[in-house]
Amino acid sequence: MLAIQPFSDPAPADTRFIGRGVIASSPFFCQQSAFMARLRLICLLLTLFTLLVYLRVWQHDYVLYDDPDYVTENRTVQAGLSGEGIQWAFTTTDVSNWHPLTWLSHMLDCELFGLNPGPQHLVNVLFHIANAVVLALLMFRLTGVMWAAGFIAAAFALHPTHVESVAWIAERKDVLSTFFGFISMLCYVRWRGANLITEPRLQNATRQTAVADTSNPCRSRSPWFVGFGVWGFCTLAFFALSLMAKPMLVTLPFVFLLLDYWPLKRLTLQPFNPSTLQLRLLEKWPFFVLTVASCVITYQAQVSDAVVDFDQRPLSLRLLNALVAYARYVGKLFWPTDLCVIYPLEHRLPWWPAAIAAAGLAVISWVVWQWRRRKPYLLVGWLWFLGTLVPVIGIVQVGGQSMADRYTYFPFIGLFIAIAFLSRDVAVHLPLRRSASALVVVPVAALLGCAAVTWRQLGYWKDSETLFTRAVAVTRDNHVARVNLGVALEEQRRFDEALIHYREALRIRPSVQVYNNIGNILSANGKNDEALVYYREVLRLMPHAPLANMNVGMLLLEMDQFDPAMQHFLTAARAAPDDPRPHSLMAKACVKRGQKAQGVAHLREALRRSPDDVQILLVLARLLAADQDASVRNGAHAVKLAEAANELTGGNNSLVLDTLAMAYAEVGRFNEAQQTVAKAIALGGEGTEDISILQERLALYRTNKPYRESATNMPTPPKTPGR
Repeated sequence: MLAIQPFSDPAPADTRFIGRGVIASSPFFCQQSAFMARLRLICLLLTLFTLLVYLRVWQHDYVLYDDPDYVTENRTVQAGLSGEGIQWAFTTTDVSNWHPLTWLSHMLDCELFGLNPGPQHLVNVLFHIANAVVLALLMFRLTGVMWAAGFIAAAFALHPTHVESVAWIAERKDVLSTFFGFISMLCYVRWRGANLITEPRLQNATRQTAVADTSNPCRSRSPWFVGFGVWGFCTLAFFALSLMAKPMLVTLPFVFLLLDYWPLKRLTLQPFNPSTLQLRLLEKWPFFVLTVASCVITYQAQVSDAVVDFDQRPLSLRLLNALVAYARYVGKLFWPTDLCVIYPLEHRLPWWPAAIAAAGLAVISWVVWQWRRRKPYLLVGWLWFLGTLVPVIGIVQVGGQSMADRYTYFPFIGLFIAIAFLSRDVAVHLPLRRSASALVVVPVAALLGCAAVTWRQLGYWKDSETLFTRAVAVTRDNHVARVNLGVALEEQRRFDEALIHYREALRIRPSVQVYNNIGNILSANGKNDEALVYYREVLRLMPHAPLANMNVGMLLLEMDQFDPAMQHFLTAARAAPDDPRPHSLMAKACVKRGQKAQGVAHLREALRRSPDDVQILLVLARLLAADQDASVRNGAHAVKLAEAANELTGGNNSLVLDTLAMAYAEVGRFNEAQQTVAKAIALGGEGTEDISILQERLALYRTNKPYRESATNMPTPPKTPGR
């Protein structure tokens, strides 16, 4: 018998949802409208309250962790939507993932908002709110219990562990993938829930059940796309879109199986029917194909630089960490304290925490199995939680974290379901079950507590310094947090403070990034000999590291050791063939040595790798426009380069305008040279040597004479910290 008798709120006897439409007797039509109005009110309140809690992210900045890879240092994304960008999004595996929809989403952000982080944060919040509303509709469609659906959605919207998925611009992939996943689940219920009755007190139940059985497409004898129908293809299409945003929901076909067991009741355990299970699996074969394909693509994208091999993290350590992580996730559900962006993975774990965690998980699993007949939602919720965490529990270790708050975004829904319906069953047997206030106070207090902690947790995502200071405070021996906090302080030129964190990171675990960053600080403070020691330590660990080779080369160049410096620049160029900086540095070395023709050639190579790099455009344009050596100058090309730089900077950069004026003067366009340098003077001359020098050049152009200079002091690309 396919008809379901789920839990439901009190409702008129003939008011129910069956199959593809609403069957309502006319005497109760108004009551049904009021019932749906309550659902709409819940969704509206959920939207407004979640927006109120999360709105503070509007003033948050980017953070150093992944945001540079996704937005702030990604020129393709910053260029906005274009044919070339769309092709790149579907073919690249940058940041060790294939997720074209995520790239397109960030491109659209840059197209609309530029690099303003506020609106990009707000887009994440809007997706999160949409996810909560769709989840409320999904839970109500599945169970018919309005208050439970509202509680599950509100817990999802307000739980503090979900802050990471929303307040982090680089985690757009999380909210986007979950959005399409929820839509896929709604389509699945529409497709396979034709027998679903969300208001069970029916007159003539036998007749209505017969109608549901007849219309149920799952009774088709052939699962091979026969009977798939529009809703089946919609379910598959949105599942594919979810995987194209982030491969987190590869377990969604198994969630469908759980829904088949409860509340759809298309699958039973007692009595167990293997043929029914086989049918349910066969009808989902396209979903499993997508799951396998997504896993293969993701592994191939990550295996080169993100997946940690078993020599570094043995299987025994991974299993111990997985058990402890499961237990810690359950703990953070009920007591979400000490949340942070990165939980370090220890190199050694004692066996006893894992043993305690395993015992606890086993007890919970045994209890929910024993109660599977009376309380099937417990088994479904528990398996939802355990199963959807499997891809990120660390058996295949990606990165250096032991767990992550963002990984709970979808799995915690299973526990919310179990808590909501268990609470309902307990409340039914309380002496005060008729008191509405007694049934409301506890969940409302829990949700308000979650909202308060979420508000506080959002504050830690204000900027990189605040975020990683928090991580250092609530964890121990957190190498990644120490390094990123050092970078954040170094960017503010707080070198002494940054050096403290770098040295602590070096104590925790020596790494090329830390040696490089300490070398940068020492070099910036004029301690070249000490800096060289740290840079060479990087080269000892990684002889072909591009950053270290460039940094060593720059120091040697300052010491007038041209040939060794060029060797390091060449090594960096071979190790990072798409990076323009090695060629810029080789150009500087050549010009300093008097080999200006070779310097121009290297600058052209750098520009070929980065056509929109304003600094390279300016250096080359200035060399071609104003160098004392007539054989180097090329006024027409200098004008072209300087005009390109002027367009990229919006025509309001004094240094660019000064260079453009030099180029105009070189080709005899002295009136334009005068107008251009006059504009640079009016802008205050920011970025140039001095207003008086600009005025001297203006006087020179008024006499129809071009400007000449020595190019031996070309600017040096800034040293980049490793993160």
